[in-house]
Amino acid sequence: MSEQHRSGLSALAVALAAGMSAGLIFTGCGMPGAPQPPSLNLPDRVTDLAASRTGNQVSLTWTMPKKNTDKLLLKGNVQARVCRKEGASDCEAAGDLTLAPGAKGEFSDTLPAALASGAPRALTYYVELRNRNGRSAGMSNAAMVLAGQAPAPVAGLAAQVRKDGVVLRWTLDDEKSAVRLHRRLLTPPAAKPQQGPLAAPPEPLEQSLLVEAGAQAGQALDNDIRLGQTYEYRAQRVVRVTVDGKTLELAGPLSAPVRVEAMDVFPPAVPTGLAAVATAAESGAEASIDLSWQPVTDANLAGYIVYRSAEKSGWQRISPALPLVAPAFHDAQVQPGHTYRYAVSAIDQGGHESGRSAEAEETVPNP
Repeated sequence: MSEQHRSGLSALAVALAAGMSAGLIFTGCGMPGAPQPPSLNLPDRVTDLAASRTGNQVSLTWTMPKKNTDKLLLKGNVQARVCRKEGASDCEAAGDLTLAPGAKGEFSDTLPAALASGAPRALTYYVELRNRNGRSAGMSNAAMVLAGQAPAPVAGLAAQVRKDGVVLRWTLDDEKSAVRLHRRLLTPPAAKPQQGPLAAPPEPLEQSLLVEAGAQAGQALDNDIRLGQTYEYRAQRVVRVTVDGKTLELAGPLSAPVRVEAMDVFPPAVPTGLAAVATAAESGAEASIDLSWQPVTDANLAGYIVYRSAEKSGWQRISPALPLVAPAFHDAQVQPGHTYRYAVSAIDQGGHESGRSAEAEETVPNP
């Protein structure tokens, strides 16, 4: 071994010794770093728990996390424990289920008699996710409903279709509670919805309407329907209580459904403001009577029909076979010195004709 090689090895040994004495650790390719602590594999907490109560059933929904608290993907199913808590008492177990990471969590809890009776009061639900060793990262967010006696069911729900909407009526046996009406669209939506700026937006499949206590008690008008559609209605009584600044609802059971076919069998509005102005025959021009009236604003209006009654004769249609588009008509089939009476009706695209307007009478001047 050469003297130069020995000198290099000695320098390296001195450097290593100096590094160890200073508490330094050298790492490089092929050399392991400091060991990491093992993962506890605790599932992340649920943060979107939601609860609702209908009758004596409480429905819970949430989203299962995909990762654990170490931000690693969870492997295998996760145990979820549901509990409920009233006031300052301990959280009482309500049920267990096993779900896959990222799945939609759903749970239905039937309230025991003690929680389904008495005055309305706060009842809080939690979900706790546990690993295989029974350990968790903590409870979910709180989801609150009302415990207590649920309102009585709505009886006698009935529906009547009118041109301005569906009138709903029910037996009025509790004037202090509100009523929530649930509407579901039964008619399948169009395969190709209308396009363009004037096209009507698609109709929601489900909607609800809250009828406050004392306001139109025992009935309501749903004026947001579309003629030609089929709907189903249900009703439930609702008691509302404010807890910690948040308004909670205690809803009773849903009523039996009422099916409504909102057929378009209603004629347009009767035209108003009919006026007649006669023009005498002169300078070779024939005598005539000009009619005008206020336009009808029905959405499916097809047009107007004009009727005339001459002296000692019955009513006859004098407008063309196709309805008039404009709210005006020129009658040139008149005779000087004769008196005529007129009336106008409106007709829609389905052929439903309105009643006749108030009459207008005019006499053609003699030349």
